[in-house]
Amino acid sequence: MAKLIIVVDKTQDWAPFFKFDGVMTLPDYLKWSVKNKQRIRVINLCRQAQYLGSGYYCSLLAEARGHNAIPSVRAFNKFNRHEIADVSEDIPSSILQQLNKALVNENANQLSFNIYFGETEFKALKKVASYLFDAFTVPILTVELQKKNHWQVKTLKIGSVHKLSESEQSRFATALEKYSHKIWRVEPVNRKFKYDVAVLIDAKEKFPPCTPKSLELFVKAAKKAAMDIEHIGAKDMHRLAEFDGLFIRETTAVNHHTFYMAQKAEREGLAVIDDPNSILRCGNKVYLHTLFEQHKVPMPDGVMLFKNDENNLARAVDALGLPLVLKIPDGSFSRGVVKVKNLTDFNTQLTALFAQSSIILAQRYTFTEYDWRIGVLNGQAIFACKYFMARNHWQIYMHGKTKTQSGGFTTCAVAEVPLHVLQAAIKACAPIGDSLYGVDVKQDGDNVYVIEVNDNPNIDDGVEDLHLGNKLYDIIVEDFIRRIELKR
Repeated sequence: MAKLIIVVDKTQDWAPFFKFDGVMTLPDYLKWSVKNKQRIRVINLCRQAQYLGSGYYCSLLAEARGHNAIPSVRAFNKFNRHEIADVSEDIPSSILQQLNKALVNENANQLSFNIYFGETEFKALKKVASYLFDAFTVPILTVELQKKNHWQVKTLKIGSVHKLSESEQSRFATALEKYSHKIWRVEPVNRKFKYDVAVLIDAKEKFPPCTPKSLELFVKAAKKAAMDIEHIGAKDMHRLAEFDGLFIRETTAVNHHTFYMAQKAEREGLAVIDDPNSILRCGNKVYLHTLFEQHKVPMPDGVMLFKNDENNLARAVDALGLPLVLKIPDGSFSRGVVKVKNLTDFNTQLTALFAQSSIILAQRYTFTEYDWRIGVLNGQAIFACKYFMARNHWQIYMHGKTKTQSGGFTTCAVAEVPLHVLQAAIKACAPIGDSLYGVDVKQDGDNVYVIEVNDNPNIDDGVEDLHLGNKLYDIIVEDFIRRIELKR
């Protein structure tokens, strides 16, 4: 039987309800460990529902621990700034008909009500509430209705348990007790069966994961394998069902159209690289740190720092020493990563980074002349490069006001890579998925440290393909065919 955990921002948020030893704050939940392989259900009632807020992190890190959380990170990402507006177009006409039938005698032009785990006090709206909960699975969903010619759903908002009235608290507690006994369900995937692949690109992107030449080489390899390729953009989301696969060759992010397109493509039954789970898991350094910790992947020592925690400085310096590295969770291309040498610098940088995220990762600083980049596809290493640090800098990329400089590179055969580097890279990918990844590894003698796993690694002509040449593109095409056939 699964153990139920309820996570809140403040313990007083749970004060109106029955005493339960499974209620804890987010920092306490992250410090809490399970000694056996018991299944864990997490009801996330944290107040901050916005991207990189405490609620978002609760579900993100619950997933990293292998726990089932509601809301899921995917559910959070359906909302923008706590609410979704004008959703009636996405709701089936049959549900809207039920809504209008239930409110046929309602005289007002606006109406608001809460849904608690799919339950509502309005019996006539039970089917509507059930549908909205399945589509937007959050513990408390506030629905605003508006009547013009007919009733429509105006906005959906994530409700907060600490704002409930006494009568609402009673309904919430009853619904929670009922829901906690239900079986967790997985959304079905509709499968489509066409045999061509869309490649998502942004021709204006400053640091794309593929050069134009490498895109051409991929198209050439695909044609040899009887695969049609079409380049698409962000505005082509509605066309995804036309394809059998989606290859994302644009820099991904969670709160971004690349993630939404990956989600939609997966729902449509496409073979997807990068799949949405990989984008979620690789797109946040705090998540990766927790995941690596759970799976004993070698990595630099690290400490999570929480906004408004007065002990941040002492904990980080005591554990890691100085200098150390501070990382914003969703930075890319060395952005949002800073090295601090002294306490003054630490405080200044931490204040700036906390303006962007409620949790910051601090890691032990280890200098190496280069980082290994190991390309991994379906659990197998397919290319290997050494990326050298930018001149007179401690990172591969050095961003200036007018231009960005980067260090050199060396491409080599996978067989030439030290075995413990390869093993660390493959081990890091295993809990993330079987997609295409670029694993950054620091090698310090016999010690190796996985820095991060990138879900859409660069594949540039004359760099990553320098050793294998066209064969590298053949390998990717062959794996896409494998994935497509598995879908069939």
